[in-house]
Amino acid sequence: MKKKILIIHGPNLNMLGKREPETYGSDTLEEIDRALFSRAQQMGVDIETFQSNHEGEIVEKIQSASRIYAALIINPAAYTHTSIAIRDAILLLDMPVIEVHLSNIYKREAFRQRSLIADVATGQISGFGRLGYVLALEAAAGLIKP
Repeated sequence: MKKKILIIHGPNLNMLGKREPETYGSDTLEEIDRALFSRAQQMGVDIETFQSNHEGEIVEKIQSASRIYAALIINPAAYTHTSIAIRDAILLLDMPVIEVHLSNIYKREAFRQRSLIADVATGQISGFGRLGYVLALEAAAGLIKP
């Protein structure tokens, strides 16, 4: 049985490639997902990607994760700094959780330097663009309990 990992992309990530490429790079979300599916196949891991601009949809997806997935990778985007609801949903999980950000949030505006997710996640990868997602996938797969 293959390991299954959920990857959640938060608000505005559907606009990657158009939105502030100097900060987020020129890769589209579709290109990032293709890279993730390719790497997952090489590793023998199943993944599902999910993107939403709505906090409640993200919370519901996280709440259902423990029934289906062995790990979660999440880029909460702007919700990183504001969503106690997403934080609380993550606390329900008994699985590795990797927080990922395309940009280095610690080199950004002061309000972006605080993550409400970091201390409830297993780890955080920040500032490596698309590669950060691939690193998160490799980390999550390595942390999954056999």
